[in-house]
Amino acid sequence: MSEPSSSTEPASPPVAPGGRLTRLIRSFWDKLLRYALKFGVVGGVGFVVDFAVFNGLRVGGLGEAHLLSGPIGAKVAAVAVATVVTWFGNRYWTFREHRRKNYVRELLEFAVVAVSGLLINLLCLWISHYVLGFTSLLADNISGQFIGTALATLFRFLLYRYWVFGHHRSGTVVGAEEQAEAGAAAIFEDDAFAAADAQAKKRRS
Repeated sequence: MSEPSSSTEPASPPVAPGGRLTRLIRSFWDKLLRYALKFGVVGGVGFVVDFAVFNGLRVGGLGEAHLLSGPIGAKVAAVAVATVVTWFGNRYWTFREHRRKNYVRELLEFAVVAVSGLLINLLCLWISHYVLGFTSLLADNISGQFIGTALATLFRFLLYRYWVFGHHRSGTVVGAEEQAEAGAAAIFEDDAFAAADAQAKKRRS
């Protein structure tokens, strides 16, 4: 007598640990790392602008007695110029798929975060220059350009990523075609790369 046929379905194969790890890495890349790397490049450009303007003013670029020749005035001017440069970089490259149609409001929010970061810079510089008495140009650069900038950069990235250009914000520019157009306009990417990037995001959504 033949054995009765089993009606049970074959068990689905278990998920390979490597596949799960790949998904975690891809998720980490999509949600944070790729933004951090691009933000770092834009921030590096902004740092060079900040550094050049600050030191140009500190060595008397506008005259020794000018308001912007002092450490605080020079830092305010340097950060203001660098903020405009980094806004363009972040809007049209780092967070281009989350940029807002209302660019005026976006710029205002970007400026609020930038000013908050500036306060961190100025606090470090003020403590070093006026409280601790380290008044040399080297000390001003260490406290304002390196320590202050490092803390301010971390603060700005988190606020830009999760507030100004957050996924949850309304009024963002969406759609694969618009993403490709934005990528084509970016300085660091060509048309083919932008189109491929947009199509990949569309398939994953």
